[in-house]
Amino acid sequence: MGASFLNIVLLMFISVCAVALFKRAHLPPILAYLFAGVLAGPQLLSIFAHPEEMHLLAEVGIVFLLFSLGLEFSLPKLLAMRSLVFGVGLGQMFLTTAVFTSIPYILGIGLSASIIIGGTLALSSTAIVIKQATEMGILNNRRTQLAISILLFQDLAVVPFLIAIPLLAQTGEVSIALALGEALLKGVFVIALLMSVGKWVLPWVFREVARTRTDELFVLTTILIALLAGGLTYYFGLSMALGAFLAGMMLGESQYKYQLEADIRPFRDILMGLFFVTVGMQLDLTVLWEHLTAIIVGVFLLMIVKVVLVRVASMLVRTEAINGWSAGVKLCQIGEFSFVIAALATTHGILTNEQSSLIVCMGVISMALTPWLMNNSVKIAKRIVRNDLPIDEVSTAIASSTLSNHVVICGFGRVGQSVARMLKMEGIHFVAIDMDPVRVHESRNAGEPVIFGDASQKDILTSANIHKAKLVLVTFDQVDKAKQVITQSRMLTSNVDVMVRTKRDYQLESLYNAGANQVVPELQEGSLMLVSQVLHYAGVPMSRILKRVRAERKGRYDHLHGFYPGETTEITYGTEDKLEFIHAVVLSEHAACIGKPIKDIDFGKMRVTVKGLRRGGNEVKDPDQDAVLEAHDVLVIAGKPRRVERAERKLLEGS
Repeated sequence: MGASFLNIVLLMFISVCAVALFKRAHLPPILAYLFAGVLAGPQLLSIFAHPEEMHLLAEVGIVFLLFSLGLEFSLPKLLAMRSLVFGVGLGQMFLTTAVFTSIPYILGIGLSASIIIGGTLALSSTAIVIKQATEMGILNNRRTQLAISILLFQDLAVVPFLIAIPLLAQTGEVSIALALGEALLKGVFVIALLMSVGKWVLPWVFREVARTRTDELFVLTTILIALLAGGLTYYFGLSMALGAFLAGMMLGESQYKYQLEADIRPFRDILMGLFFVTVGMQLDLTVLWEHLTAIIVGVFLLMIVKVVLVRVASMLVRTEAINGWSAGVKLCQIGEFSFVIAALATTHGILTNEQSSLIVCMGVISMALTPWLMNNSVKIAKRIVRNDLPIDEVSTAIASSTLSNHVVICGFGRVGQSVARMLKMEGIHFVAIDMDPVRVHESRNAGEPVIFGDASQKDILTSANIHKAKLVLVTFDQVDKAKQVITQSRMLTSNVDVMVRTKRDYQLESLYNAGANQVVPELQEGSLMLVSQVLHYAGVPMSRILKRVRAERKGRYDHLHGFYPGETTEITYGTEDKLEFIHAVVLSEHAACIGKPIKDIDFGKMRVTVKGLRRGGNEVKDPDQDAVLEAHDVLVIAGKPRRVERAERKLLEGS
């Protein structure tokens, strides 16, 4: 027990050091985890002499890797980009898989193993490409969107491989078409079953879990559902990863998606890291040394072939040559899902350890080259085409650099688009930033000045020319992200005003403290507009209405806080400490507070406020602090739900 614990601590220490060193070298964390696995494996430090003992851990890593992919999966996203995803993406995957399947098959390797090898070599690294492109601030151009479309289809193509691997292992070389057909039937049944559960059962489950207001239960339920879904698909002879993918996709469609993503991220990152560590442990250094020349030549040829095939596939949508070549350079590495497929195929005996090690070796080298290739992809493409950037991209860059006194809209959802339309009507220029690739794709096709990227990153804000902007408007309702946008904006320039839109006023003070010039809570502003209309129809002069509205805004919507809860009041997960309830406490003859003046009751300590007092059918608003409470009085208090409950108990029972 003590030795195992020490081994785990050593493995974590090696992983932390490796990630830190690789980060300094601007290399992706995946390479650091692989390196840590090689060090800790049986051929070097031998911390874990038998990597196969960690098979279950690796399987759980695969499950959570696919679960995170399912959370990000969106059917509308694919439909909106179908010409690119199912055109270029399908073409690239088919051509590349066919080429890299035929080569080992001609060399005498079995058909099942050849198909798996072809599929693993056809995939590219979604994690590295997206992360590197985001850091470079190039996600908004056509060539990167082309690469993203191919990556989306590749992520989908992983699932059929994961379905087929266990069946190919069972059937060997006999009737692969029959195995795939059986996998299709089983897959359709399991998908239908899980989708039904996701539609009819999961909403009720999470609604009940959310009502408990317990963080741990919410996260544990999520993990349990992912593992149950994986176990269900495993029971039907399919991959556990398929079930995890479907579970993530079901939860990705729920109202709890964003909370779920935030809660599950630490588990996902740790388990993904552990999986890649186990992959590194399986790397046979003897194979690497014995085949070093062949591996290096193989990586070189692999990259050339993948670049050419991406360019060929891009011709299906008649994209510019420089965009096709540039996308090919970005995607010429082997992806992280290639390791997933190779490890799973090795476990089921389709690939040998030597073949898997060769794939991992080639993947490590190609991934190590990716940051440099990403930085120089346009230069390489220009040398191939012998031409400059397309005219439309040049004009876009010039237009962006000459903008001044414009509005930067962070988040181009319904609110952002509504603001943009009004700005257009007034002839005010704007630039929008959004993280949804489908929305960006559709908007840019319609001629909207939208940048794909994370608005909390300096490079993205700089590309929106924030230094010359008049206003930064944050429209998405993510407080932490909004604070990051405010901080980065203030670091870049002190001359721009920052306005933040939120759905409610829970974080009003914290946003002002972060540096926002104006915070607009949607719910309170909607109520304020409704009140102004009611007052107008009730005959109140407009000057008095405007004065009332200004006073409410200046007082941070003080009179709009708190409400009486009802049977249909829904307290969603994480909001119980943000809502403010108003509650009427009826003081019975035996109430502990009878005979005490209001000033002697420490409402401040109970963290509630007195809104009013009703006595003998008459309402006393803002009662005098010297007023003595009597039997049958109705004391109206306001505060957070749990505080109101405790205050009522103290008023009635004295404890």
